[in-house]
This record gives sequence, C-alpha cells and structure tokens, in this order.
Amino acid sequence: MSRKVSGSLAHKVVLRRRMLVYYAFLIAGVWGMMVSCSLPASKGKPALRTQNVIIVVIDGPRYSETWANTPGLIPNMSTDLKPEGSFLSTFLNDGYTYTNSGHAAITTGVNQPIDNYGDEYPANPSIFQYWLKASGKPKTAAWIISSKDKLHILANTQDSLWQNQFMPALNCGVNGPGTGYRADSLTLEAVKQVLTTHKPNLVLVNFMEPDGYAHAGNWDYYVRGISRDDRYIKELWDFISKDEFYRNKTTLLITNDHGRHLDSVDGGWQEHGDNCEGCQHISLLALGPDFNKNAVIETRHTLVDIAPTVAKLLRFEMDSTVVVPRLDTVAVAFAVDSLAVGTQKDSVRIVSQLDTTVLQGRVIRELFLEKYLR
Repeated sequence: MSRKVSGSLAHKVVLRRRMLVYYAFLIAGVWGMMVSCSLPASKGKPALRTQNVIIVVIDGPRYSETWANTPGLIPNMSTDLKPEGSFLSTFLNDGYTYTNSGHAAITTGVNQPIDNYGDEYPANPSIFQYWLKASGKPKTAAWIISSKDKLHILANTQDSLWQNQFMPALNCGVNGPGTGYRADSLTLEAVKQVLTTHKPNLVLVNFMEPDGYAHAGNWDYYVRGISRDDRYIKELWDFISKDEFYRNKTTLLITNDHGRHLDSVDGGWQEHGDNCEGCQHISLLALGPDFNKNAVIETRHTLVDIAPTVAKLLRFEMDSTVVVPRLDTVAVAFAVDSLAVGTQKDSVRIVSQLDTTVLQGRVIRELFLEKYLR
C-alpha cells in the first residue's frame, strides 16, 4: 500500500512539474508576442510575400524581333505586363548560348558546357532540388513543364551527393524523354492543368516554337511562335491573377535561354551558339508582389542570377561552392606500330575537367521593393 501511495505522489510531482514548465513556456510565448507586436515595423525587415515562383523560358527569340521593336510581336508583354513589373534591358546569356546549357544556367546558377541532345545532366544541383530538400515537400510541389522533351535533364544532376534525390515532377515533350517536341499551346494547357491539380510552388515552363521554327528556316512560323508565346504568357498571368492559391503570392519570371545570330553571322537568324550580340542579348521581365512596378533596370545581369533570386524569394540556401566543367584537349601518344596509326585515329581527344569555384550568380536586388533590402 505504501508503495502505491508513494508512486502516486511521484506521479503527481511529475505532473506538477510538467504543468509548471508548460505555463512557463506559455507565459514566455505570450510575452514574446506582446513585445514583437509592440515593436515599430521599421525596426524589422518585412517578410516577402512570394510563396510561389513560375519561370517561363521562351526558347530562342532574337532581341531584335522582341523587345527592340515593341509592341510589335509582343504587345501583351510590352504593353500590358511590363507596367506590372520590372524589365531588365541589359540581360544576357554570357555563357553557352544553346538550349540545354541556357536552361541549366537558369536552374543551377552556373554556366557550363553541356550536351545539347538530352544525354547529360547539369554538374550542379538545381533550385528544384535545393527547395524540395529545404521545404520537405513532395516532388509534385515542383515541376518542369517543357515543350522540348530533352529538358528532362534539368530535374537531376551529376553531383553524387544530390543525384536522384529531391527531383521535381516532369511533363516534357509529347510524352517524356525521346518522344519529341510538342506545340506550345499544348504545353500551356499542361501548365494550367498542373497548377489546378497539384498547386506547385516552383515551376519552370519551356515554350519552344520560336527556336524550333527558326532552325527549320521558317521565318513566318518563327515570328508567329513569338507572337503566340506572348499571348500564352498573358493567359498564364491572367490565370495566376484569378486563382486563389496563386493570386498576390506568385512571382512570374519571363526570360530566354539564348537569342540568335545576327544577320551578319554565318547562319543568321536560323542558328545560334556563339558570343555574338544576337545570341547573348536576351531579356527578363519580372512580375511579383515583392518587386518594383513599371521599372526599367539597365544594370547588367545574366542568366546565372535567376537561381539566387529564386532562392531569396523562396527562402532557401544554395551551396556557395560549385563545380564548373571545363573542356580540355589532351594529346594521346601512340606507338608507331599501334592500331590507332593504322586506322588513322585522331591523336587528340576532348575531356571534361571539373573546376571548383564560388557561385557567380547574384540576387537581382534592383527588382525588389526597397523595404525588402533594408
């Protein structure tokens, strides 16, 4: 009997201590709330309103057919949307001006040479992987939705610490890798379906028609593709503005992966891939609740600045140390009687070396309202 009473008393003591601790935390919490509420707003930096980021990449239009001649082919972006956000007039792809590399620069913050046929992953993890890990959300909270099937490569990385982990959901090409390109109108419908069904917080969209038809040498369809994508972007912005989940909480970034050769460069408007002004000069139009409106920013920025800006908007950290593949030529010595000499094989081969460097991309601070920069 005495043991039972003793156990009961001990139990009561434990309960009393737990209640005292509970009330202590409760009082401290209430006091903290009272103090924080009494602080002047100017003493603390206000919280960003962005909860969702959608990046739209119009693949391969030349600046001379877009923002250099407005309203022209882009009346919706230049007339209706531009006053709602900030436009960067000196925005460049200063790295490798072709599709996969340009998109990898957007999603990883690193310029790197990369196979353009969908057979090579970026060397560094993407904003999708960083954000999914930081947020703990399922893969359907982040999407890559692309007219080009080969852009499935953006979901993964060669980095062994990140490979096959925290990968976003995919909707690429007709029906995934190797199935071919699809019309941008179908991609727009896929985007709206994904936004409606899954309510993702981070999305990249690729519209491919300007690039596809330019490579085919069809000028009329090239400029039609630019015009149609302009209309699709306005339709997407209207969707965002009306949807309860996205309205007033979503940032829309509209950019390009590369431009096209100047007419004076071999191949002209049909091709791209070097460092001429036509290939490098692209654009960025940024709309969102945390950005300045009706602003033109002339400061030079590049594709690799998009990833750190998304990281700031969605409040996650990127690794400050990254790897950058570098292509080297290596001379291969052959014996005089070797098979290579007999078959006249090249004695030079290309190998990729990995250099470690500091992340070069930087947050585009000029976009943000002043109150978020204090």
